[in-house]
Amino acid sequence: MAAGVVQGFTVPPQTHAQVPAAATGLKMSDSTGFDSFELSNPKNIPYGERSRVYRRTVYTHDDWKKHRSQDRFAYYLSAIFRSGVYKNMFREVGATVTVAAFIVVYDCLTGGFSDFQGILHDPILPMLPIAKLPVLPFTLAAPSLGLLLVFRTNSSYRRWDEARKNWGMNINHTRDLVRLANVYYDSTGVTPEQRQADLDNVALCTWAFVRAMKRHLSPEEEDEEAFQEEMLTKLPQQQAEMIIDAAHRPNRALQDLSYAIESLPMHYIRKNEVQAAVTIFEDNLGSSERLLTSPVPVFYSRHLARFLAIWLLLLPFALVEPMKYTWNSVGLIPATAILSVFLFGIEELSTQLEEPFTILPMQVFCDKIYNWCMEIVSWSPGDNGRPLRPVRTEHAYFTDGSGQDQPRGYY
Repeated sequence: MAAGVVQGFTVPPQTHAQVPAAATGLKMSDSTGFDSFELSNPKNIPYGERSRVYRRTVYTHDDWKKHRSQDRFAYYLSAIFRSGVYKNMFREVGATVTVAAFIVVYDCLTGGFSDFQGILHDPILPMLPIAKLPVLPFTLAAPSLGLLLVFRTNSSYRRWDEARKNWGMNINHTRDLVRLANVYYDSTGVTPEQRQADLDNVALCTWAFVRAMKRHLSPEEEDEEAFQEEMLTKLPQQQAEMIIDAAHRPNRALQDLSYAIESLPMHYIRKNEVQAAVTIFEDNLGSSERLLTSPVPVFYSRHLARFLAIWLLLLPFALVEPMKYTWNSVGLIPATAILSVFLFGIEELSTQLEEPFTILPMQVFCDKIYNWCMEIVSWSPGDNGRPLRPVRTEHAYFTDGSGQDQPRGYY
């Protein structure tokens, strides 16, 4: 990949050799490192990637009732074959089950077998050894593997939790910013129409930032078209085009928001208080960019994947002896399948959580922020029926901007 700038990030040139396509349909990419993969056929997207859009859950009270239902175990077990997590592990589990099935057949050929009537038959290949390993090495390695899986899962969950908190801060401070802008607005000498236009501009610029941040953290093929359509629909054309054409769109949206705040008629101290929310937005954006561009150290993920894969691929050899009491040791196959599903499932869950933004309902957050901000700026002083009192002389400094004794506006 040639050097360039992608959404504000400089991409350095890569010099390592290209690796040929693998049998899995994935090929190595030179975009971010040796462990970067890309699909050899972009249209052949794995189910695990396609299913991420269905994980953007926003719970309501009814959802919590279902979540606590006493029938949840029965439902979850009945839906096990429809689980996107398990579907995404088909190859890995299939490999371990294949090894287990091979061992069952091989040991029947080398150690003898019994037919359906229970009659024992001599081995067909008695000169070959029985395929089995002692269970002790697996017992000794299991605690270390468990610790690696726990640390991986906890690290991935913390990343998801931080991303969710960043968006929670966005939700909180968008409402706070627009509320303060509405309350602090000095309407003296300003027509109601101009006041509403100024506040609408602040609300739209606030929404434009979170929408640009959502696009910044989403795959281009998923969100670019919808992003441009929303920008051009809700914002003035020139402003929308400036954001769309910017190298770093959230930065441009924040700049517009600062301009909108600075144009409001209010004392500079109050403006500074409103601008403080913009700084918080910048912090949330930087934190989210860090999560997006910096995974759990890849050498840790590589080692865990190799450890887990080798451990599970060799485990059937160690289960031969414990399973010899089943018919022709056939119990080895379901035992291997169940252990593989659960252990590969833990690793799969941590991998799915590691990049949190494509499983967070960011579009729902943006839509709610838009609705709430536009509603807040539609309110005006006195519309609740309570009479307003003129600003006291000692407080006039914050409304007229000059400290004059003549009161301006209301509080």
